[in-house]
Amino acid sequence: MTQPMPPANQPSRRDILRPVEMLVGAGIAGVFVGLVVLLATRELLLSVIALGVAFIVVLVVLAMFAMTWKPDAEETADLDEQDRDSGH
Repeated sequence: MTQPMPPANQPSRRDILRPVEMLVGAGIAGVFVGLVVLLATRELLLSVIALGVAFIVVLVVLAMFAMTWKPDAEETADLDEQDRDSGH
């Protein structure tokens, strides 16, 4: 009758969706750069190239920032408290 406990090392929903957030952010930046280049030059091929370059650069920069972030002791304690309150 008791519900099974989820595994302790199961990632949270936020951790699962973090790569999607990076892809969407890089996509928005790429589309913006592509539109600016298209409106400035009226060359479709050049705007597509700029879109791709901007997408890749922004994605790499966001991934590098995500890898360097570490929670400090106060944030770790807060996360542990939230996990205890939610039954994890």
